Amino acid sequence: MPADGRDAGRAMGGRWHAPGRVNLIGEHTDYNGGLVLPYALPQGVTVAGTRRDDDLLEIHSQGETRTVDLGEAAPGAVTGWAAYVAGVAGCLRAAGHPVGGAVLRFSSDLPQGAGVSSSAALECATAIALTGLYGLDVPREDLVEITQRAERDYAGVPCGILDQSASLLCRADHALLLDCRTGESAHIPLRLGEHRVLVVDTRAEHRHAGGGYADRRASCERAAEHLGVEFLCDVTDPAPSCPCPIPCSGAGPGMW
Repeated sequence: MPADGRDAGRAMGGRWHAPGRVNLIGEHTDYNGGLVLPYALPQGVTVAGTRRDDDLLEIHSQGETRTVDLGEAAPGAVTGWAAYVAGVAGCLRAAGHPVGGAVLRFSSDLPQGAGVSSSAALECATAIALTGLYGLDVPREDLVEITQRAERDYAGVPCGILDQSASLLCRADHALLLDCRTGESAHIPLRLGEHRVLVVDTRAEHRHAGGGYADRRASCERAAEHLGVEFLCDVTDPAPSCPCPIPCSGAGPGMW
């Protein structure tokens, strides 16, 4: 939520928040063009920001400060967690949105590496902060694509649109039914009553960039190519032409 800020030499200031997410169903189906059903968590990433009058992005988080010249920002030029932030700014500018320098101070109550999309929340908080600071009216659906592109190009993560969509589009007390192929979505009331959803941190660290995520996506893309479809969600019965040695007679319509 933006708020007025008073900082010497700064044109605007405010605070913004982007939530993490839990996915109720649809793991690894987003990049296969399928359906997912996430909902937003109360926890997330908060950023306090002010504008600068130059092209420098000054980023503060957990006692560390990084400064990025947006005129030189490019995929591979920024490393570590700052790549997610600089990537959003770079992709906003590449999409024609005139964002400039800013001072951004991040805080988070999301556990990192626990599979609740802390990286997407960081990207989405950056996106809504920069567009807010510069008075830009960018549709949330466009920000989904921009933040996904930032994670793919700057952080090297071949992600789908699940995490960014959940962080930017979810509503309170609703789950988001998202068709990852068409981008169409619907808000499904999530009234649990006396029931609770338990989110358990197994302490198995979740890494998109350096873990098995990229390998799994590549495997799915190879499978789709072998089956002659664009996405695995297009498969209804792979048995007649499936080249793999594993019997799949149980597969049928709706397997994705």
